[in-house]
Amino acid sequence: MENESDTNFDWYGPDAATFGDRVLGAREKAGMTQAQLSRRLGIKLTTLQAWEEDRSEPRANKLQMLTGMLNVSLPWLLSGEGIGPEEPNTAPLSDDIQTILIEMRAIKTDMNRTADRLSKLEKKLRLAMK
Repeated sequence: MENESDTNFDWYGPDAATFGDRVLGAREKAGMTQAQLSRRLGIKLTTLQAWEEDRSEPRANKLQMLTGMLNVSLPWLLSGEGIGPEEPNTAPLSDDIQTILIEMRAIKTDMNRTADRLSKLEKKLRLAMK
């Protein structure tokens, strides 16, 4: 049985996808491999992989190039709102699955923030030890 939230689920929206998820989805929809896109952008493959894994984000000039190559809007790439690729052909997700996905994204975001805080503390410690 479907409910209204199942049919309105925004697969690439801010509650369901991260920046990296949107890059990966748009790249796949464009029919490009990571190697092909990184070569076209003039970046290392590891840089693109970091973007898709939400470990880093591109600078403004590469972000603009990325939107052109993937045929998506800048707002969509950053927030999930705007013109993006078609949503993947999947069955509507149940409320339970949507809740799990949202919680997983929140945990991933928290982990990234914690890793950033740890890096800053390590840098402070190195400076304090000099």
